[in-house]
Amino acid sequence: MEKSEIWTVTGINRAAREILERNIGTVWIEAEVSNLARPASGHLYFSLKDAGAQLRAAFFRQRQRGSVRDLSNGDQVLVRGKLSLYEPRGDYQLIVEHLEPAGEGALRRAYELLRLKLAAEGLFDEQSKQALPAIPRSVGVITSTSTAALRDILKVLRGRMPWIDVHIYAATVQGDQAASTLRAALGKAIHRHECDVLIIARGGGSLEDLAAFNDEQLARDVAACSIPVISGVGHETDVTIVDFVADQRAPTPSAAAELAGADQQTLLGELQALGRRLLLAEQRPRQTLSQATDHLSRRLALQNPAAQLARKTLALRDTGRRMSRALNRTLESNQQRLRHVTSRLQSQTPAKTVLQRQTQLMNASRRLKRAYQNGLTQQQEQLQAIAKHLHAVSPLAVLGRGYSIVTVANSGDALDSVSAIAAGDAVDVRLADGSFSANVNAVTPLPASDKKTIERG
Repeated sequence: MEKSEIWTVTGINRAAREILERNIGTVWIEAEVSNLARPASGHLYFSLKDAGAQLRAAFFRQRQRGSVRDLSNGDQVLVRGKLSLYEPRGDYQLIVEHLEPAGEGALRRAYELLRLKLAAEGLFDEQSKQALPAIPRSVGVITSTSTAALRDILKVLRGRMPWIDVHIYAATVQGDQAASTLRAALGKAIHRHECDVLIIARGGGSLEDLAAFNDEQLARDVAACSIPVISGVGHETDVTIVDFVADQRAPTPSAAAELAGADQQTLLGELQALGRRLLLAEQRPRQTLSQATDHLSRRLALQNPAAQLARKTLALRDTGRRMSRALNRTLESNQQRLRHVTSRLQSQTPAKTVLQRQTQLMNASRRLKRAYQNGLTQQQEQLQAIAKHLHAVSPLAVLGRGYSIVTVANSGDALDSVSAIAAGDAVDVRLADGSFSANVNAVTPLPASDKKTIERG
């Protein structure tokens, strides 16, 4: 055996589950409940069995509708579900989608068979449905006169369409004779032909309670009815065969009454809008005619000879005024040109040019003289400033303040330290107003402390 043909347990269980779910699909099973378990999760686990075999089943909490608290071992039930396989344990089981007592099983099977049969015949096709009248003159109601459904329908009709005629065709809506009485009431409504739309209705109930509305012959009568039929049977979750064949299905009797015709407020709004449209439609031709009349009147006035003569006269006057303005503008322009040429000729005469050049020469001479005088003044001021500066740094100026210059008599070197001379040396001393010669008797250097003071200063 090739390794590629070896299966895992998980793989074989998954393949088995896919085969079951894909090839069998949804099934209905009637059987007895056994091994019922109710864990805390709210799910139900049990077995379905008959005389020869049993099948494990799971009914998950989110799928449960209505009460299942009364379910117990030994109950006969009709269930709908899909076959599957619980892979971790390999358990073959039914995943329950719907559960009901077996007493309703026959009705459920009959319902399904009839639904499929009539659907195949085309009785449910939308193409065969009749449109409901927008504003019916009268409404017929087929139901029991003692039910709350009739009261709800009448209340809605009075509120939405208080003017409408309502015809009630009494019938029994539950029991063995219900289907025949419903058919008789429908036949009466068709025969009298006094209604624009019919409502067939009753309140909610079990499948057995609604059995009359799953009657085949009633369904065929409703489908063949020449008057549009609205079905309002049960609650929103209740769906009967009559709902499929009716021209319009409503979830409740009250909703059926709402579908029977437009609300008076809605009709009033539409009527007001229509009135506005009619008013506009009436006014528009008048406005168009008035505009056309005005246009023709203007054209006729333009074609009048007197009006034409008046227009020509005005045009001639206007032309004369324009010509006069143009002539004045031309004359003024020529005068301006003459003045301009005269001015240019006068500006080009030699006498004027000579006078201009003389004036320019005089101005230039004055500017040159001022510039020379200013330059000389600046030079003198600069020379004085330099002389002052030289005098300030001149040795002679220092001598004038009581200082003197001492030089060695033989070399003429200026003495700037006592270390360069000794006792007995001859020196020359220069003062501000003369000089003299002297011999040095003694040399006295400054103390070290005085020398540091002088250096710091």
